[in-house]
Amino acid sequence: MRILLVEDDATLRDVMLRSLTDAGHRVDVAASMEEADYLWRVQPFDAVLLDLNLPAGPGPGSPLGSGLTVLRQARSRGDRTPVLVLTARNRTDERIAGLDAGADDYLGKPFELPEVDARLRALVRRAQGTDDVALVGQLKLDRRARRFFIGNAPLDLPAREFEVLWELMSPPGHAVSKRVLSNKLSSFDDALGDNALEAFISRLRKKLLGSGAGIRTLRGIGYLLEGDA
Repeated sequence: MRILLVEDDATLRDVMLRSLTDAGHRVDVAASMEEADYLWRVQPFDAVLLDLNLPAGPGPGSPLGSGLTVLRQARSRGDRTPVLVLTARNRTDERIAGLDAGADDYLGKPFELPEVDARLRALVRRAQGTDDVALVGQLKLDRRARRFFIGNAPLDLPAREFEVLWELMSPPGHAVSKRVLSNKLSSFDDALGDNALEAFISRLRKKLLGSGAGIRTLRGIGYLLEGDA
């Protein structure tokens, strides 16, 4: 998944960034309301992890603002990206305010890092209408285990090929454009070009031979994962 992490505490932000990256996600970070609003407007995300107590702008001395402002602005322009709000555990008023502003879930501090990842995955599954297990032919994606299988045999893939196949199966049977794939698999400092994407698709096609699943190119649209005819 591509996630926007909005957190002004540098230590906590770095720990969460490493945890989410190690879990296989692409993460963009913002430390202020201004940065969060900008990134959220210019880049589509699968989910947003939002702290409520934020400085209004970058740099020391910036006045304190609220992540609720950024959330309300996103919802007012019709953005329905799933949002997990981080709150102080004993602040019921913050939790209620976040949910009323359009948050999908909340998590009180301090929290366990694996729970953050689990809650984000649950929010995205709910938003996309996907199940824990997806099947195309003999190709199976177990989202909870974050593993692919062909029949009962694990299909181990390099990170980028894994991410491409994950997107094509979320859910399977729908076309995914090159632009969407590139956005999902890139960060602002690491763009994925068309040639690299086509190379990943080519390798995946070879690895899926005999699985009953194949990747079809839809000219001018993108790619579609479907069962072999």
